[in-house]
Amino acid sequence: MSQATKRKHVVQEVLGEHMVPSARQQIVKVLRTPGNNLHEVETAQGQRFLVSMPSKYRKNIWIKRGDFLIVDPIEEGEKVKAEISFVLCKDHVRSLQKDGLWPAAFSEEAEKHSSVNRQNQPELSAEPQLLEESGSEDDSDLFVNTNRRQYHESEEEGEEEEETA
Repeated sequence: MSQATKRKHVVQEVLGEHMVPSARQQIVKVLRTPGNNLHEVETAQGQRFLVSMPSKYRKNIWIKRGDFLIVDPIEEGEKVKAEISFVLCKDHVRSLQKDGLWPAAFSEEAEKHSSVNRQNQPELSAEPQLLEESGSEDDSDLFVNTNRRQYHESEEEGEEEEETA
């Protein structure tokens, strides 16, 4: 099977199915990714441990801090105590909350995330404002690329150059 076909099937599996955790499986939240396909997670009870990513997800599915996973426990593991069996997206979280299978500790965090996202998004007004009408030439609301050096020009330097010329 080609890499593209494998990726397509893995992505369809993650996005399509609505997984319900079994009695052995747990829902956990990703805290950080120390590397080497390991992720530090926290359970709803507050227990922290490492989980490994199976090879089918590697380079196909990206997991970031704050994501939720379903994991299978590994009995012989000392540091790595579980393996990722399913990556939960927002639709999966909503369906698990509706079914009553979502841990209460995580539901508070999910509500905080959604309220923060709503606060950060500007509300759309009924009448769009044109830039000429606003009258302010402040560029503070524009996107700033933090990967580039910021050069600041002062108006004083420009005026001094004009006077000397």
